[in-house]
Amino acid sequence: MKLIYNRHRNSKSDEELLALFIEEGRVGALGELYERHIHLVFGLCLKYMKNTHQAKDAVISIYEKVQTEIDRHTIRNFKSWLYVVSKNHCLMELRKAKPGQVVSLTEAEKSDSFMEYDAEMHPIDGEQTEEMEKALQECIEHLKTEQQKSIRLFYFSNKCYREIAGLMQTDEKKVKSYIQNAKRNLKICLDKKK
Repeated sequence: MKLIYNRHRNSKSDEELLALFIEEGRVGALGELYERHIHLVFGLCLKYMKNTHQAKDAVISIYEKVQTEIDRHTIRNFKSWLYVVSKNHCLMELRKAKPGQVVSLTEAEKSDSFMEYDAEMHPIDGEQTEEMEKALQECIEHLKTEQQKSIRLFYFSNKCYREIAGLMQTDEKKVKSYIQNAKRNLKICLDKKK
């Protein structure tokens, strides 16, 4: 499988390509959309799998999953949604490969609602300027301590709820609540800064 891509072969935005696929069934539009972000998917898979061949296989599997799942979701930001789908796929594959180890997703993380919610509210994904990155870091600094720790561990250290709960010596439901509240507060803060 070739993982080199031609960046933005045409000038259509992600949203336009997504609409072409969903509304008109143009498979080529979805292929191009996926190709634009394939380097991110491969990088994420490589990070989790730590094996080039497994990461390449995962990239193909994720594309197949995207084809079957895409019209079941309301997607506002394809890149964010793809990130969550890719991360969930990798974690599930690791879980299958190492059944006794803690590489688990909570039921909330496996559910469709988590994927949709996370794709819509992900505060750190998408194209970011230096100014946006600075604004995000400032907003994180204003969060309550538990929210700040949870959001940093979840997004910047790629920890799952269970791992964060262990590190913070609390339960997973509280961690989920901290993260959801933090995302809501970050969105409000970032909207004010715009």
